[in-house]
Amino acid sequence: MSSTRYSILALALATLFSASSAISFYIWKKNLIEWDSKMKELQKSLNSALEKCAAERQGRIRAQQALRKAVVAQPQAKSENLDIPSYPMAPIGIVQSCFSTRNGTPRQPLLVPLARACLVFDSTRVPPASLEGLEEYSHCWIIYVFHLNTDLEKLWKHPSKSKFKAKVRVPRLKGGRLGVFATRSPHRPCPIGLTVAKVEAVQGNMLLLSGVDLVDGTPVLDIKPYLPYCDSIEGAVVPNWVMEKKSLYSSPDELKSLVKQALSWDIRSVSQRNRPHNNLLKIGSGDASDNASDLDDSQDGEASGELIYHLILDGMDFSYKIDGNGNVMVKEVHISSAISFGNEKRCNFLMWKDKLK
Repeated sequence: MSSTRYSILALALATLFSASSAISFYIWKKNLIEWDSKMKELQKSLNSALEKCAAERQGRIRAQQALRKAVVAQPQAKSENLDIPSYPMAPIGIVQSCFSTRNGTPRQPLLVPLARACLVFDSTRVPPASLEGLEEYSHCWIIYVFHLNTDLEKLWKHPSKSKFKAKVRVPRLKGGRLGVFATRSPHRPCPIGLTVAKVEAVQGNMLLLSGVDLVDGTPVLDIKPYLPYCDSIEGAVVPNWVMEKKSLYSSPDELKSLVKQALSWDIRSVSQRNRPHNNLLKIGSGDASDNASDLDDSQDGEASGELIYHLILDGMDFSYKIDGNGNVMVKEVHISSAISFGNEKRCNFLMWKDKLK
């Protein structure tokens, strides 16, 4: 009796095991079929995407080839020696700078470290991914357009009618002329500028810069990272007139502190301080010629009616004004015309740096 029970139990277990195995096999086979179907769908989708990318790439190549043919085929300015086609370029972004006008904007980069600007890129042409990795560099080059040149429209629309000057006046040469390609004058055959700035931050399609010498609204054509190993040339030679004058101060910050200390005191003469502010405005606008003899060499007037004072420190001419409340505002800084460059006998900071602490 007991053996019969064991036989029935064993048969039941075998039947149950066979049924579970059959069910497991059925589920596994069903899943395998589903996975195979999904793999085929994914492979089909991938192939479709690859074909689409290849078609888009071929379309871009054909469009670029057509553009080059159209550019070459269009009428070009006649040249005796060269047959040079023109290449249309559009800005990729606009600079939002702290300098609203050309007046007061530094003539060279990094002279004013706190001068900040935000370069906003055209998101339709420059996706944010284009800026990935730029924040790892400390500085970058910026290629831009001198958009405030008065002859810009004539230069581009009617180049044959534009009066390009081969030589320009150089401030450091006291009005002396040099070939435009030996200077950094903004008035060039192709009004394109090159500057370097410090990379402060990258956010989306915006780039925060400092130490800029760009006026607000400047169109930007391209940016490139600054590479010290190839962009900084050891032993580079420049003319004597380019070299900065010898100074008794070790850095621009130290010179700035000197200016603040000097202008914190009212350095005007007694007659200048006692003259009412309204009269100063009249003198500045040329309405009070009878009092013109009271003005000395440290002040002059502007057409705007402001009276501008001058403070010359360490060879730098600081133009400033004082409002009715006695607040001092520096308007412009440039090298004084009284400077004699290349004077080896003039004292400088390097001669005294071991003595100064």
